[in-house]
Amino acid sequence: MTLSDEGGANGPAGTGIGLREPHVGEILASRPALPWLEVHPENYMTDGALRVLERVRERYPISLHGVGLSLGSDQALDRRHLRRLRAVVDRVAPCLVSEHLSWSTAGGAYLNHLLPVPYTEDALAVFVRHVEEAQDALGRSILIENPSSYLRFADSPIPEPEFLAEVARRSGARLLLDVNNAYVTAWNLGLDAVAYIDALPPAAVGEIHLAGHAPNDADGRTILIDDHGSRVAEPVWALYARAIRRLGPIPTLIEWDTDVPPLGVLLDEARAADRVAAAACQAPGEAAGARAA
Repeated sequence: MTLSDEGGANGPAGTGIGLREPHVGEILASRPALPWLEVHPENYMTDGALRVLERVRERYPISLHGVGLSLGSDQALDRRHLRRLRAVVDRVAPCLVSEHLSWSTAGGAYLNHLLPVPYTEDALAVFVRHVEEAQDALGRSILIENPSSYLRFADSPIPEPEFLAEVARRSGARLLLDVNNAYVTAWNLGLDAVAYIDALPPAAVGEIHLAGHAPNDADGRTILIDDHGSRVAEPVWALYARAIRRLGPIPTLIEWDTDVPPLGVLLDEARAADRVAAAACQAPGEAAGARAA
């Protein structure tokens, strides 16, 4: 079938924020100047919740960022979940739909975690097949987000950027580059975060996420935890500037899921991202200041 690509040339521009429940009323009442919002569709799969989201959709383009498809599982996709997701897509007409390079179901149980996929040819074939099934069911292309990693599989011979590039090439999906995830993965596994960004195919990247992370001591070694619970760290801003210089202006989202702050903090982070992106676009090849006014 022919898939639509709502997140292409007519997709959102600038920096949006993840819409979380504490801010819904304030967003509807104050209508802050934001180009778009993103939600987890699993929170809006009842009629009442969908009616609220439709009210928001009257004022802002909405992106759906799913966490429940378990595309990396070796089991069949949950067709009921796909039907419910399609219902949200049909009612909200989102500008983007995305999911994760991960799995989260086993034996019919939902594990409530985005678990890692081994980067093997077999796992690649399964993941691509599931992406294609999801896109067929939704009637549109989706974006796939890179994960945060803390350990490596013993047998995982394909580099993560190459695995993602192959997913995009074989399935027609695009990529959601989470710059914080790339930084966390590079730190934890001893990789080069800049080389990671540079290895992704620019034409395939359709969205960027930014979020905070937290350091954690693990037997004397600092491990970074992707907790979405703080402002974007300065090294992540620098990596974001590098990504924008290479990829051009990409729709960007500020994520904040734990210890959710007042709405004004998220708006401030979104403005910071806009400044970084503008500086990066104006001065290619130069380091853009993270919070330059």
